[in-house]
Amino acid sequence: MLETNITKSTFQFLNSLKNNNNRDWFTEHKPTFQKEQEKVKSFFNHLLQLLNTHDEIEKLKVFRIYRDVRFSKNKTPYKTHFSASFSRAGKHRRGGYYLQIAPGNSFIATGFWAPEKNDLLRIRKEWELDTSELVAILNDTNFKNIWGPLVGEELKTAPKGFDKEDPNIEFIRKKQFIFTKSFTDEEVLSDDFDEQIDQAFKAIRPYFDLMSSILTTNLNGESLLD
Repeated sequence: MLETNITKSTFQFLNSLKNNNNRDWFTEHKPTFQKEQEKVKSFFNHLLQLLNTHDEIEKLKVFRIYRDVRFSKNKTPYKTHFSASFSRAGKHRRGGYYLQIAPGNSFIATGFWAPEKNDLLRIRKEWELDTSELVAILNDTNFKNIWGPLVGEELKTAPKGFDKEDPNIEFIRKKQFIFTKSFTDEEVLSDDFDEQIDQAFKAIRPYFDLMSSILTTNLNGESLLD
């Protein structure tokens, strides 16, 4: 049976790891890590089942706790959180879901982290043409209450080939198209944390539907899929 809750012991392990982020301590406490990791993986798989009741998920990826320190100034060997991503199935479904569990820093995120060059240009061309559907989604009361504003990295000015005076420049200059939602430790440990996540991910669907439509058609609305 899959885990439907995050437990205090997971937070206790992550707090201890944060205070003892070295290989000797981790090796000594590896059985505890493995136990907590399996519980969290089970919770992620529970979420996968929930997501598949209203979306189609192609892949659940549970991220390793080991950090790649080769090009980082921070040489601590381990992450102090558990995290996973959920990839949507099929060429016609764009976007993805992400969850991080960490004491004092648990959140979900969704959207488009790093659109490749052609996708980014296609999105910007759409915003240059019309943002009315996007604005309607962003201004929906239920959507705003759950997700808040669109966030992500953006240029300081207009990208090459676009007018900096364009009325939609606030969207055109974005490089990422992300929404995030944070949770308190109390919320993470509550009995309905899984339902809160699932309802938030369900609420993002109008945004995903719009972006999927944009990224699978040209500016004339003609399908780019085989």
